[in-house]
Formats: sequence, structure tokens, C-alpha cells
Amino acid sequence: MRDLFTAPGRFYRGNLHTHSNLSDGILDPQKVCRRYKAEGYDFIALTDHFIGEYGYTITDTKSFRDEGFSTILGTEVHSGAMTNGELWHILAVGLPEDFAPSNTPGFSPIDDQESGAALARRCRDAGAFVAIAHPQWSGLTMEDARTNDAAHAVEIYNHGCAMGCDRPDGWHIADLLLSEGPKLTAIATDDAHFTEPDHFGGWVMVKASDNAPESLLDALKAGHFYSSTGPELRDIELDDDVLEIRCSAATAVIVQGFGSAAVAKHGHSMTHAAISLDRFKNSDWLRVTVVDAAGKRAWSNPIWR
Repeated sequence: MRDLFTAPGRFYRGNLHTHSNLSDGILDPQKVCRRYKAEGYDFIALTDHFIGEYGYTITDTKSFRDEGFSTILGTEVHSGAMTNGELWHILAVGLPEDFAPSNTPGFSPIDDQESGAALARRCRDAGAFVAIAHPQWSGLTMEDARTNDAAHAVEIYNHGCAMGCDRPDGWHIADLLLSEGPKLTAIATDDAHFTEPDHFGGWVMVKASDNAPESLLDALKAGHFYSSTGPELRDIELDDDVLEIRCSAATAVIVQGFGSAAVAKHGHSMTHAAISLDRFKNSDWLRVTVVDAAGKRAWSNPIWR
């Protein structure tokens, strides 16, 4: 994890889950990109729904790139039923434009289509950064989640789901998966459709050598990022007994691990916390949450010991 803060390059702010009027959003792709650029984002992935109803669209945003703003081509793919009978939702960021469509005419599963896990594997094999989208909103079970062995990440905060149905969380599923061994990362996103205040609320901060799509995609796959709804993470350093965290002004710094293991330090405008790891002797992994005075959060990726 320390490589994130000591490696060369800089942090780029980006949203990895966005929709336009080429699927079920209301703004055209150019306006979506313009809005994010104006808000100070360095890049987005415009991930329209990859289903037959919308022409299996991988929205072409290449013409909206400039020296200070980049885009990564991507989509939200769907195929197969979860335990609750609803369709899988999987982010595929960096998917090539000639990716072969699944047999997914609409937003309902049909007989004789590939499973969500098989589709996720095809996306990863094609070069995409793959993430399980909004597990709380989807009603994803652990049995479902275990089948998706191709995911790089879990969407642990979805701002659209926070605003629209108060189901934004993915950490419960992510923590359980981490405790079973998969070395997953964690992304915060908007899932913006611009039909409600679902935009500019969750993002990733990616450390890369430059803002080119290929550099950003490589950094995402390497786990060189953290997620936020506001605060900044500035350094995390691990030794055998203590985890040291430096951040923007915070009221709480929390370290979580296997099972119920967690330690929190509270204060006013804290920018540094040293957390003893005595409670984490049975945990192969740790993660950090920083909370500011407004209740906004930043999350590290899991740190493997």
C-alpha cells in the first residue's frame, strides 16, 4: 500500500461508473464529459448498459479527451441470474470496442445465456478492469459473489444508490470475500444518470505517471488508488505493530480487519493517527477508513500483511 504514496506520478480523480442517453441516462455523452471536467475531474469512464435494448453500446468518448481530461472506454455488462432472480451488473472499464456481446436483450435474465461469472471472465480476458457493481442495491449474496472469480474490485460506495434508495454499500460483501482470500480492491463511484443528485459524490484517486487511458487502467489493475467521498489519504505506513495514517482533517480514523477486528481513533482536525495492531493478530489484511467533520469518507484498498 505504501507504494501508492511513494511511487512516481500523481493522483488523478476519476469516476468509473456513469451513464448517458445512449442507455438510461438523460445527458448526451459530450455533456456528461463536460460536466465532469468542469467539476474538476481528471477522467471518467462512461459505462452505458451493454444490452440489446441499447445496441450493446460501448460509448465512444475518445473525441472528448484533451490535455487535461481523459476518458477510459467501458461499459456495464449484464448476463445471468443472481440468487434473487435478477440480472448481474458488472463494470468493465477498459473494454475493447469490438468486445463480443452477451445474449442480453434487456434487463431481465433469459434462458440459455452465459452466467455473470463467465461474462466477467471474458471482460477480464479482453483487458478490462472488472468490478462487481452495487452489491447492496443488487441484493447480491455471498453465494453469488463467490462465483465471480474474475473481479478486480467491489464497488463499495455507489452515490446514485445512496441518493436513490439508501443502499450504497459494498463493504459487507467485500470484507467477507477478503476474509476468504481473494485480493480484491475497492472502488467508490457515482453511477450517475443525472436524473437526481447522483453525481460528483464518489470517486477514485488513481496514482499514475500520466492521465493517459492506458496508464490509468494499468494503475487501477495494480491497485494504485484509493476511494473517497471527500477526504484525502496522504500516506499509510505499516510496520509489525503499528499502522500510521496521514490524511486531510478528520474526526475519525478507523482500521478494520478480519471478523470484528477494528480500532478507531477520534479527535478534531486530525491529520495523523498511529493505530496499534494488537487486535489484528488473526487478520491477514487491514483497511483504513477516514471520516471528516461532514461525515464524508475515504477508504484505502486492503493492505495484505
